[in-house]
Amino acid sequence: MRNAFIKLHISVLLAGFTGILGKLIELAEGPLVWYRILITLVLFFLYLWARGKLPRIPLREVVKICGVGSLVALHWIFFYGSIKYANVSIGVVCFATVGFFTAILEPFFSRTRISLREVLFSLITVAGIALIFHFDARYRTGIILGLLSAVLATFFTISIKRVGARHASTTMLFYQLVGGLIFLSLAAPAYLALFPGLKLVPGAWDFFYLFLLASACTIGMFLLQIQSLEKISAFTVNLSFNLEPVYSIVLAMIFFNEASEVNFSFFIGLGMICLSVLLQTLYAMRQRGNSP
Repeated sequence: MRNAFIKLHISVLLAGFTGILGKLIELAEGPLVWYRILITLVLFFLYLWARGKLPRIPLREVVKICGVGSLVALHWIFFYGSIKYANVSIGVVCFATVGFFTAILEPFFSRTRISLREVLFSLITVAGIALIFHFDARYRTGIILGLLSAVLATFFTISIKRVGARHASTTMLFYQLVGGLIFLSLAAPAYLALFPGLKLVPGAWDFFYLFLLASACTIGMFLLQIQSLEKISAFTVNLSFNLEPVYSIVLAMIFFNEASEVNFSFFIGLGMICLSVLLQTLYAMRQRGNSP
Protein backbone atom coordinates (compact mmCIF):
# COMPACT_ATOMS: atom_id res chain seq x y z
CA MET A 1 0.00 0.00 0.00
CA ARG A 2 2.84 2.37 0.85
CA ASN A 3 4.46 1.85 -2.57
CA ALA A 4 1.11 2.49 -4.23
CA PHE A 5 0.80 5.87 -2.52
CA ILE A 6 4.38 6.75 -3.48
CA LYS A 7 3.61 5.90 -7.12
CA LEU A 8 0.40 7.92 -6.95
CA HIS A 9 2.10 11.08 -5.73
CA ILE A 10 4.97 10.68 -8.18
CA SER A 11 2.34 10.57 -10.93
CA VAL A 12 0.73 13.75 -9.58
CA LEU A 13 4.14 15.42 -9.46
CA LEU A 14 4.83 14.36 -13.06
CA ALA A 15 1.48 15.86 -14.06
CA GLY A 16 2.55 19.09 -12.38
CA PHE A 17 5.71 19.13 -14.52
CA THR A 18 3.75 19.25 -17.81
CA GLY A 19 3.30 23.00 -17.51
CA ILE A 20 6.95 23.52 -16.61
CA LEU A 21 8.14 21.63 -19.69
CA GLY A 22 5.60 23.47 -21.85
CA LYS A 23 7.14 26.75 -20.74
CA LEU A 24 10.69 25.51 -21.36
CA ILE A 25 9.92 24.30 -24.89
CA GLU A 26 10.39 27.18 -27.33
CA LEU A 27 7.94 25.85 -29.92
CA ALA A 28 4.50 27.47 -30.19
CA GLU A 29 1.57 25.58 -28.71
CA GLY A 30 0.48 23.96 -32.01
CA PRO A 31 3.78 22.29 -32.98
CA LEU A 32 4.46 21.54 -29.30
CA VAL A 33 1.27 19.49 -28.93
CA TRP A 34 1.75 17.78 -32.31
CA TYR A 35 5.25 16.61 -31.35
CA ARG A 36 4.08 15.62 -27.86
CA ILE A 37 1.36 13.39 -29.28
CA LEU A 38 3.60 11.95 -32.01
CA ILE A 39 6.43 11.00 -29.63
CA THR A 40 3.99 9.69 -27.01
CA LEU A 41 2.18 7.58 -29.60
CA VAL A 42 5.40 6.04 -30.94
CA LEU A 43 6.69 5.23 -27.45
CA PHE A 44 3.34 3.86 -26.28
CA PHE A 45 2.99 1.74 -29.43
CA LEU A 46 6.43 0.20 -28.78
CA TYR A 47 5.51 -0.41 -25.13
CA LEU A 48 2.25 -2.18 -26.02
CA TRP A 49 3.87 -4.11 -28.89
CA ALA A 50 6.67 -5.35 -26.65
CA ARG A 51 4.08 -6.61 -24.15
CA GLY A 52 1.90 -8.12 -26.87
CA LYS A 53 -1.03 -5.91 -25.88
CA LEU A 54 -1.75 -3.87 -28.98
CA PRO A 55 -5.47 -3.03 -28.72
CA ARG A 56 -7.90 -4.36 -31.32
CA ILE A 57 -11.46 -3.10 -31.20
CA PRO A 58 -14.23 -2.53 -33.80
CA LEU A 59 -13.71 0.36 -36.22
CA ARG A 60 -16.84 2.09 -34.94
CA GLU A 61 -15.38 2.23 -31.44
CA VAL A 62 -12.02 3.40 -32.80
CA VAL A 63 -13.73 6.35 -34.49
CA LYS A 64 -15.52 7.31 -31.26
CA ILE A 65 -12.34 7.20 -29.19
CA CYS A 66 -10.39 9.10 -31.86
CA GLY A 67 -13.06 11.80 -31.66
CA VAL A 68 -12.41 12.08 -27.93
CA GLY A 69 -8.70 12.32 -28.76
CA SER A 70 -9.34 15.42 -30.87
CA LEU A 71 -10.81 17.08 -27.77
CA VAL A 72 -7.65 16.18 -25.83
CA ALA A 73 -5.47 17.71 -28.55
CA LEU A 74 -7.49 20.95 -28.57
CA HIS A 75 -7.43 21.10 -24.78
CA TRP A 76 -3.63 20.78 -24.78
CA ILE A 77 -3.26 23.48 -27.44
CA PHE A 78 -5.29 25.99 -25.43
CA PHE A 79 -3.60 24.96 -22.18
CA TYR A 80 -0.09 25.51 -23.56
CA GLY A 81 -1.31 28.64 -25.33
CA SER A 82 -2.37 29.97 -21.94
CA ILE A 83 1.09 29.23 -20.55
CA LYS A 84 2.82 30.85 -23.54
CA TYR A 85 0.70 34.03 -23.39
CA ALA A 86 0.76 34.25 -19.59
CA ASN A 87 2.67 31.85 -17.36
CA VAL A 88 2.43 28.40 -15.80
CA SER A 89 0.55 29.60 -12.71
CA ILE A 90 -2.16 31.28 -14.78
CA GLY A 91 -2.54 28.19 -16.99
CA VAL A 92 -3.05 25.75 -14.12
CA VAL A 93 -5.24 28.16 -12.14
CA CYS A 94 -7.60 28.50 -15.10
CA PHE A 95 -7.64 24.74 -15.47
CA ALA A 96 -9.09 24.58 -11.96
CA THR A 97 -12.40 25.88 -13.40
CA VAL A 98 -13.05 22.43 -14.90
CA GLY A 99 -15.13 21.66 -11.80
CA PHE A 100 -17.40 24.63 -12.44
CA PHE A 101 -17.96 23.87 -16.11
CA THR A 102 -18.54 20.19 -15.31
CA ALA A 103 -21.13 21.06 -12.65
CA ILE A 104 -23.00 23.19 -15.20
CA LEU A 105 -22.63 21.14 -18.39
CA GLU A 106 -22.64 17.49 -17.31
CA PRO A 107 -26.28 17.43 -16.09
CA PHE A 108 -27.45 18.47 -19.58
CA PHE A 109 -25.76 15.41 -21.09
CA SER A 110 -26.51 12.92 -18.31
CA ARG A 111 -30.07 14.29 -17.83
CA THR A 112 -29.64 14.70 -14.10
CA ARG A 113 -30.35 17.61 -11.80
CA ILE A 114 -27.75 20.32 -11.34
CA SER A 115 -26.12 20.11 -7.92
CA LEU A 116 -26.45 23.53 -6.34
CA ARG A 117 -23.73 22.65 -3.85
CA GLU A 118 -21.26 21.79 -6.63
CA VAL A 119 -22.17 24.99 -8.47
CA LEU A 120 -21.66 27.03 -5.29
CA PHE A 121 -18.25 25.48 -4.62
CA SER A 122 -17.24 26.03 -8.24
CA LEU A 123 -18.41 29.65 -8.18
CA ILE A 124 -15.76 30.30 -5.54
CA THR A 125 -13.21 29.19 -8.15
CA VAL A 126 -14.79 31.48 -10.75
CA ALA A 127 -14.64 34.38 -8.31
CA GLY A 128 -10.94 33.69 -7.79
CA ILE A 129 -10.36 33.69 -11.55
CA ALA A 130 -12.36 36.93 -11.91
CA LEU A 131 -10.23 38.55 -9.23
CA ILE A 132 -7.03 37.61 -11.07
CA PHE A 133 -8.52 38.63 -14.41
CA HIS A 134 -9.71 42.04 -13.21
CA PHE A 135 -6.60 43.16 -11.38
CA ASP A 136 -3.92 41.69 -13.65
CA ALA A 137 -4.66 42.84 -17.21
CA ARG A 138 -1.28 41.59 -18.48
CA TYR A 139 -2.54 38.03 -18.50
CA ARG A 140 -6.02 38.43 -19.98
CA THR A 141 -5.22 36.62 -23.23
CA GLY A 142 -3.64 33.77 -21.30
CA ILE A 143 -6.63 33.59 -18.96
CA ILE A 144 -9.10 33.44 -21.86
CA LEU A 145 -7.11 30.62 -23.48
CA GLY A 146 -6.90 28.85 -20.12
CA LEU A 147 -10.66 29.04 -19.62
CA LEU A 148 -11.25 27.66 -23.12
CA SER A 149 -8.85 24.86 -22.21
CA ALA A 150 -10.97 24.09 -19.16
CA VAL A 151 -14.17 24.01 -21.23
CA LEU A 152 -12.58 21.55 -23.66
CA ALA A 153 -11.34 19.41 -20.76
CA THR A 154 -14.91 19.34 -19.44
CA PHE A 155 -16.27 18.06 -22.75
CA PHE A 156 -13.45 15.50 -22.79
CA THR A 157 -14.41 14.29 -19.29
CA ILE A 158 -18.08 14.00 -20.24
CA SER A 159 -17.23 12.19 -23.47
CA ILE A 160 -14.81 9.77 -21.85
CA LYS A 161 -17.49 8.66 -19.37
CA ARG A 162 -19.77 7.77 -22.28
CA VAL A 163 -17.15 6.00 -24.41
CA GLY A 164 -14.51 4.76 -21.99
CA ALA A 165 -16.55 2.49 -19.75
CA ARG A 166 -16.43 -0.31 -22.33
CA HIS A 167 -12.66 -0.33 -22.91
CA ALA A 168 -9.39 -0.75 -21.04
CA SER A 169 -7.56 2.45 -20.12
CA THR A 170 -4.56 1.51 -22.31
CA THR A 171 -6.89 1.09 -25.29
CA MET A 172 -8.46 4.48 -24.61
CA LEU A 173 -5.09 6.23 -24.34
CA PHE A 174 -3.71 4.62 -27.51
CA TYR A 175 -6.63 5.57 -29.75
CA GLN A 176 -6.96 9.02 -28.16
CA LEU A 177 -3.37 9.65 -29.22
CA VAL A 178 -4.14 8.35 -32.72
CA GLY A 179 -7.19 10.60 -32.97
CA GLY A 180 -5.34 13.64 -31.64
CA LEU A 181 -2.48 13.18 -34.10
CA ILE A 182 -4.83 12.76 -37.08
CA PHE A 183 -6.88 15.80 -36.07
CA LEU A 184 -3.87 18.07 -35.60
CA SER A 185 -2.27 16.88 -38.85
CA LEU A 186 -5.45 17.69 -40.77
CA ALA A 187 -5.79 21.07 -39.04
CA ALA A 188 -2.10 21.99 -39.50
CA PRO A 189 -2.50 23.84 -42.86
CA ALA A 190 -5.19 26.14 -41.43
CA TYR A 191 -3.15 26.69 -38.24
CA LEU A 192 0.00 27.57 -40.18
CA ALA A 193 -1.99 29.95 -42.40
CA LEU A 194 -3.22 31.79 -39.29
CA PHE A 195 0.23 31.82 -37.68
CA PRO A 196 2.85 31.95 -40.45
CA GLY A 197 6.57 31.93 -39.74
CA LEU A 198 6.40 29.66 -36.70
CA LYS A 199 9.37 27.56 -35.69
CA LEU A 200 8.43 24.01 -36.69
CA VAL A 201 11.56 21.95 -36.06
CA PRO A 202 12.57 21.50 -32.40
CA GLY A 203 16.15 22.15 -31.40
CA ALA A 204 18.19 19.75 -29.30
CA TRP A 205 16.90 21.04 -25.96
CA ASP A 206 13.32 21.26 -27.24
CA PHE A 207 13.49 17.65 -28.38
CA PHE A 208 14.89 16.62 -24.99
CA TYR A 209 12.06 18.41 -23.16
CA LEU A 210 9.50 16.93 -25.58
CA PHE A 211 10.87 13.45 -24.93
CA LEU A 212 10.54 14.01 -21.17
CA LEU A 213 7.02 15.37 -21.67
CA ALA A 214 6.00 12.33 -23.72
CA SER A 215 7.83 9.60 -21.81
CA ALA A 216 7.75 10.65 -18.16
CA CYS A 217 4.90 13.16 -17.91
CA THR A 218 2.47 11.33 -20.20
CA ILE A 219 3.21 7.59 -20.40
CA GLY A 220 5.06 7.39 -17.07
CA MET A 221 2.34 9.33 -15.26
CA PHE A 222 -0.36 7.16 -16.84
CA LEU A 223 1.34 3.84 -15.96
CA LEU A 224 2.05 4.93 -12.37
CA GLN A 225 -1.55 5.98 -11.98
CA ILE A 226 -2.76 2.61 -13.30
CA GLN A 227 -0.40 0.75 -10.95
CA SER A 228 -1.56 2.78 -7.95
CA LEU A 229 -5.19 1.97 -8.83
CA GLU A 230 -4.39 -1.71 -8.23
CA LYS A 231 -4.07 -0.94 -4.49
CA ILE A 232 -5.84 2.42 -4.03
CA SER A 233 -9.43 3.34 -4.86
CA ALA A 234 -10.22 5.52 -7.87
CA PHE A 235 -11.82 7.97 -5.44
CA THR A 236 -8.53 8.49 -3.58
CA VAL A 237 -6.61 8.83 -6.85
CA ASN A 238 -9.00 11.50 -8.12
CA LEU A 239 -8.77 13.45 -4.87
CA SER A 240 -4.97 13.28 -4.94
CA PHE A 241 -4.91 14.83 -8.42
CA ASN A 242 -6.49 17.95 -6.92
CA LEU A 243 -2.92 18.67 -5.79
CA GLU A 244 -1.69 18.96 -9.38
CA PRO A 245 -2.27 22.75 -9.72
CA VAL A 246 -0.55 23.32 -6.37
CA TYR A 247 2.49 21.29 -7.46
CA SER A 248 2.61 23.16 -10.79
CA ILE A 249 2.50 26.59 -9.13
CA VAL A 250 5.20 25.68 -6.60
CA LEU A 251 7.40 24.28 -9.36
CA ALA A 252 6.83 27.40 -11.50
CA MET A 253 7.90 29.61 -8.62
CA ILE A 254 11.06 27.52 -8.19
CA PHE A 255 12.00 27.25 -11.88
CA PHE A 256 10.78 30.62 -13.22
CA ASN A 257 10.45 32.80 -10.11
CA GLU A 258 6.81 33.42 -11.03
CA ALA A 259 6.09 34.73 -7.54
CA SER A 260 7.71 38.00 -8.65
CA GLU A 261 5.50 38.22 -11.78
CA VAL A 262 2.13 38.23 -10.03
CA ASN A 263 0.56 40.74 -7.67
CA PHE A 264 -1.27 40.34 -4.38
CA SER A 265 -4.64 39.86 -6.09
CA PHE A 266 -3.28 36.69 -7.71
CA PHE A 267 -2.63 35.10 -4.33
CA ILE A 268 -6.08 36.11 -3.05
CA GLY A 269 -7.63 34.56 -6.16
CA LEU A 270 -5.45 31.47 -5.79
CA GLY A 271 -6.52 31.16 -2.15
CA MET A 272 -10.17 31.21 -3.21
CA ILE A 273 -9.50 28.49 -5.77
CA CYS A 274 -7.72 26.33 -3.18
CA LEU A 275 -10.66 26.87 -0.81
CA SER A 276 -13.04 25.68 -3.51
CA VAL A 277 -10.98 22.53 -4.13
CA LEU A 278 -10.80 21.87 -0.37
CA LEU A 279 -14.57 22.25 0.07
CA GLN A 280 -15.29 19.96 -2.88
CA THR A 281 -12.82 17.40 -1.54
CA LEU A 282 -14.31 17.43 1.98
CA TYR A 283 -17.82 17.13 0.58
CA ALA A 284 -16.80 14.22 -1.66
CA MET A 285 -15.17 12.46 1.31
CA ARG A 286 -18.30 13.00 3.40
CA GLN A 287 -20.51 11.58 0.64
CA ARG A 288 -18.14 8.65 0.31
CA GLY A 289 -18.34 8.00 4.03
CA ASN A 290 -22.15 8.11 4.02
CA SER A 291 -22.52 5.80 1.03
CA PRO A 292 -23.54 2.21 1.86
